[in-house]
Amino acid sequence: MDFYSRETSPIMSEGITVRSKQDLLRLIESEQDAQLEFLQSLIRTPSPNPPGDTRAAIRIVQEYLRHHGVDSRIIAPLSEAPNLVSVIGQNSSPQTPRRLVLNGHIDCFPVADADRWRRDPYSGEIEDGFVHGRGVVDMKAGTAASIIAFTYLHRFQSQLAGQCVLEVVSDEETGGKYGTRYLLQEDEGKETWRGDCVLNAEPGGLGSIRFAEKGTLRMTFVVQTQGGHGAYLHRDEGAIRIATRLIDRLIGLETLRGEGVDSDLEQYMAREDVRAVANSIMGEGAADGMLKPTVNIGTISGGAKVNMIPSSCTFEADIRLPLGLSAETVLSAIDDILSDIPEASYTVQAAASNPAASSPIEHELVDLIQRNAEVVGGVAPLPIVSLGATDCKHFRYQGVPAYTYGPSPETMAERDERVSVREFLQTVRVHTLAAWEYLGGPA
Repeated sequence: MDFYSRETSPIMSEGITVRSKQDLLRLIESEQDAQLEFLQSLIRTPSPNPPGDTRAAIRIVQEYLRHHGVDSRIIAPLSEAPNLVSVIGQNSSPQTPRRLVLNGHIDCFPVADADRWRRDPYSGEIEDGFVHGRGVVDMKAGTAASIIAFTYLHRFQSQLAGQCVLEVVSDEETGGKYGTRYLLQEDEGKETWRGDCVLNAEPGGLGSIRFAEKGTLRMTFVVQTQGGHGAYLHRDEGAIRIATRLIDRLIGLETLRGEGVDSDLEQYMAREDVRAVANSIMGEGAADGMLKPTVNIGTISGGAKVNMIPSSCTFEADIRLPLGLSAETVLSAIDDILSDIPEASYTVQAAASNPAASSPIEHELVDLIQRNAEVVGGVAPLPIVSLGATDCKHFRYQGVPAYTYGPSPETMAERDERVSVREFLQTVRVHTLAAWEYLGGPA
């Protein structure tokens, strides 16, 4: 039976209080089956981007919130990619700013090879301790956790101080122009949507808190030559061979390093325990990747026929920038590389290029996540840098501290994507408890 076909009244908690954090935790634990059902309903509602139509998925969220007595509204600068927002609690005071934002996106990667999955990509099946389906890692499990946490805060909001803001956004996978970035920069309620602090559940692994993320520099390179007959290479090397030499030089950019990074932060990121966490969650070598640029050649095309010298070759590069390394520095190095390759030119994909961004490691919310993660799961996560991009960058650019704590990134965007049931439930509990304490709930 579909969760929303139940003939039930909205869940209300008037007059109900929880005397301690342990009371709240026991309540959350007793309702885990309903939490899993909600996650399954999101997975079973496809929202791939492209094309980016998230209307059906947002309706699932609206119905879930309505079932829990929560009012919400839609902000949709792009009609097929709506954003859902809701606000609970009292206005935060100037003396004690308390407006916590729970932000997560509902769009996900598309499925290009459904026939090669072991089960329906949108099955939402629970098997062998995992929830299966496209988008469950990035990031429907995390977004579901934020939504569920928000409903608990709503049920007991009379015991909280300040405000909590829920933002379920679209368009994250394509840059956020109509999602988080729109809310923070263009919507009339941007001061509310910005908040004072942000808790996000992007996939990061329960052993880590992501306090920063690398930047992106996306570029398109074009190599053009005269071309000719494949036997006449003495007359024209050909665009593809020139492109391969250029790519080899671009990979050499990985020796660049950022400048002006705080020495204490550099020492922290060099710690063996911090490096071990990064490598264990993201794979061996990830710790080094936090500190250096990486160059991925994502697409390449050229040539018309095997026995012709290709006259053109186009490829795209995705360069990830560590803290302290600016796009201008990298572009200057690329200009030097191209100085003796007159056949090549480039353009920057500006909409998909963003600088690295970070928040303070030492922050109250970091302490609360660590403390509650240890209570729930027995491990206090360490702050590390995310190699991938999230919507947290839009908050950080405006000076708002933003942190992510969510399930493992393993199988993200892969075939047979899945999330551990245990990790999803722990994310729900840690987010709820950390937000509860941040907003002054009884500890």
